[in-house]
Amino acid sequence: MNYFAEIKNGIVQRVIVANQDFIDSGSVGDPEMWVQTSYSGGVRKNFAGIGYVYDKERDVFIPPQPYFSWNLNENTCQWEPPVKMPTDGKMYAWNEKIKNWVKQ
Repeated sequence: MNYFAEIKNGIVQRVIVANQDFIDSGSVGDPEMWVQTSYSGGVRKNFAGIGYVYDKERDVFIPPQPYFSWNLNENTCQWEPPVKMPTDGKMYAWNEKIKNWVKQ
């Protein structure tokens, strides 16, 4: 069994567990609308989730951008803040207004 993401207009609509034969049978719609994904990130960088973008050119899944100021890491296809979160063991939350981390 594998995981497959249904793609419409480049956006993941749902993710199911199925065999490739089941997808190919058309039982869940056009097989061309389904793309395999994996938890390990070994297939298409990131596990697909509802609302993720499927970038067909790069053949990767990209999560929704959490904040406008965050940048896409082209190697991992994950969003990263413009300022690294402190690693002092305290809890922080991103504040988009000041574009920095705020201690909680």
